Amino acid sequence: MIGIRFCALILLCTGVLPAQILKEFEKKVTEFTLPNGLHFIVAERHEAPVVSFHTYVGAGSVDDPSGSTGIAHMFEHMAFKGTETIGTTNWPEEKKALDAIEAAYDRLESEQNKGPRADSARIASLRDQVNTAIEHAQTFVMPNEYPRLIEENGGAGLNAGTSYDSTEYFYSLPSNRAELWFLLESQRFLHPVFREFYKERDVVQEENRMRVESNPQGKLLEDFLATAFAAHPYRNPAGGWPSDVANLRLSAARAFFEKYYVPANITIAIVGDINPTEARRMAERYFGPLPKRPLPPLVHTEEPSQPGPKTAIVDSPSQPLLVIGYKRPDQYDKDDPVFDIISEILSSGRTGLMYQELVRDKKLALAAEAGAEFPDARYPNLFLFFIAPGLGHTVEENQKALEDLLERFKSQTVDAQTLARVKTKARAGVIRRLDNNAGLAALLAANYAAYGDWRKLFTSLDELDAVTASDVQRVARQCFTTESRTVAFTVETAGAGAPGAPQ
Repeated sequence: MIGIRFCALILLCTGVLPAQILKEFEKKVTEFTLPNGLHFIVAERHEAPVVSFHTYVGAGSVDDPSGSTGIAHMFEHMAFKGTETIGTTNWPEEKKALDAIEAAYDRLESEQNKGPRADSARIASLRDQVNTAIEHAQTFVMPNEYPRLIEENGGAGLNAGTSYDSTEYFYSLPSNRAELWFLLESQRFLHPVFREFYKERDVVQEENRMRVESNPQGKLLEDFLATAFAAHPYRNPAGGWPSDVANLRLSAARAFFEKYYVPANITIAIVGDINPTEARRMAERYFGPLPKRPLPPLVHTEEPSQPGPKTAIVDSPSQPLLVIGYKRPDQYDKDDPVFDIISEILSSGRTGLMYQELVRDKKLALAAEAGAEFPDARYPNLFLFFIAPGLGHTVEENQKALEDLLERFKSQTVDAQTLARVKTKARAGVIRRLDNNAGLAALLAANYAAYGDWRKLFTSLDELDAVTASDVQRVARQCFTTESRTVAFTVETAGAGAPGAPQ
């Protein structure tokens, strides 16, 4: 359940029931949907003259078209490049220059598509023309003018992020500058400029080299997902496959925008010192002109049943790392809250069973953690275990220790004290995030987008409270099976017969 996993859980409010919190909180929330389908959630908090804005778009890397992986992530990089009036010295001329880049790129691709009949000298010449066109378009750019405008008006926390299931944009402003956000954010969707697309494409490629190619953990997780999923796009890297990213075109970005950045696929949460009547007036004025368009399709590719255990081996000279995943259903499954409870029991800091056994007692690992969902939750995914073996210990030892722990976990009923403890920590974690405007805005938008109702943030706590010890044991037995397991680990010399290779 969104907002419960991976929170810094600190007990803040022991005796308050979720229903009581919700009843009080509803008094401060106003929500409305514009005729074009764009949904707003406004939560009033007048303690400080600040407002947090969070735009949630239901389009992430899982929606990347085949051959264009990484395109959703590109929108994170282009988010704050400006508008037709901000970030440019001359938009009409810049628009001509951007069109000239595409024309030059079309000529280059036309020659490349000839395959073995292509003229290498002509390709080199056409590539130079593309680079020249990109450099010319750059002369009209006023770098960082958009974020500078926000900062000059007291803005803070400006950022964007792309996950597998969504892309999100957020920042805060003084309440007397709220209308500035409505103007700027609406213009990004009404008149997208796709400024510096190819420059940002190069940045994404460099990110991939740093976060994956030069990062043992990143490379391990990339290979792990590609092994665990045979068909579903959760198998693709969130940032895209390098060869796809290197060939992304602005035309693909425009097509993706037209398909996925439709009002009905966008949720906006506003939390802070704002009048909901004024918020609605500004929403209608600035976002109302967005044309109504149909919702994009969900991913129809279903992951086939896994025929047996899978293994991926990554050659790396770094410290050994071990990742184990078990197939699990999506976040809409009736047992979703049970997976959250299992994750908390196994991996909740020093009180988690994994830490106590693998790190503290047996000293097999330096770190041992679990996650209830990976890489995201809208579609069937993985229950994840991540282990960093200790000095002198192998991935094989750690895998066996984890499997022994899971077998005992499946055969024994969790005690009432442990179950109560993890439920209390989960409740406290949500309450803690409610105190932060930006965090609350993110939770409201995400829960509405995922479940059609922001109240899921609170009702999910009731669902957690309803989980029984027998539910925990039943779901653990169903999930942690050899047949649904995928193992990935690093070794200095790749190969199935490498020392320390799990069997």
